[in-house]
Amino acid sequence: MSDSTPAALAPADANAAEPIGVGFVRSAVAPLHAEPRVSSAQTSQRLAGHPVYVLEERGDWLRVRGLDDYEGWLHRGYLMQIAEHGTVAPAPPGGEFALTYVPRVSLGARVRSARHGPRSLPLGAWLDPDEEVEEGSAVPLDGLARRFPAQPDAIIQSAATLFAGTRYEWGGVTPWGADCSGFVQSVFGLHGVALPRDAWQQALEGRDAGRDVAALHPADLLFFSERPDGRVTHVGVALGGLRMAHVALGRGGFNVERLDDADDPYVVTLIGRFTGARRVL
Repeated sequence: MSDSTPAALAPADANAAEPIGVGFVRSAVAPLHAEPRVSSAQTSQRLAGHPVYVLEERGDWLRVRGLDDYEGWLHRGYLMQIAEHGTVAPAPPGGEFALTYVPRVSLGARVRSARHGPRSLPLGAWLDPDEEVEEGSAVPLDGLARRFPAQPDAIIQSAATLFAGTRYEWGGVTPWGADCSGFVQSVFGLHGVALPRDAWQQALEGRDAGRDVAALHPADLLFFSERPDGRVTHVGVALGGLRMAHVALGRGGFNVERLDDADDPYVVTLIGRFTGARRVL
């Protein structure tokens, strides 16, 4: 564990609604729901150790906001006990709090502790302070920038490898299951580039990179729409050389496409839905 002083953590949007409490995720992956019921759609996920800001309580369901400002409903059972406050501690003034330790970030680790026993943690989850890595690896949060620099070549390496074999899962954000924008947000976030959660939101970031796929730079974001109104519904990462990494329902999960492959009906359809690219680096 690093002995560096951890930075204060606060919501990304200083103008967002004031939280009434703070909780920390206990499960490896906790689903965020569209409504306060288990049968509602999963809209995103929060990972082990990550804080959530509680905005509303409705029985055992909490409307929460993550550090990326994304909101959804989370069952109280996914949060760990916090001292004497149950699963939710009162929010500090201004909604900002500071951790007493530097979290270690799982890069896909099998860990063990007295509290949880053995368990697997996906890419991006935070280990508890007493958890020991048995397999895989973890990096101190303040060491991620050295391991994963915010440079195009490093980002496309992560985009091409870390989610290989991932199945498509609506609302997923890890290699255990992801959707297109969850994949993009997680890969760029690992490299210190904060992006919003949904593809249409990501399409508002950075600057225009044009509509010529042959002229795109590595780590540019490509956007697609299958809607009559053109609203963005899909996103991928340019790898250079007319290649793109993405997680798509039409491929069942992660795939690297050759965007000039005119013999592949899926690629032809995909290019027909291309709306433009953005450069976020």
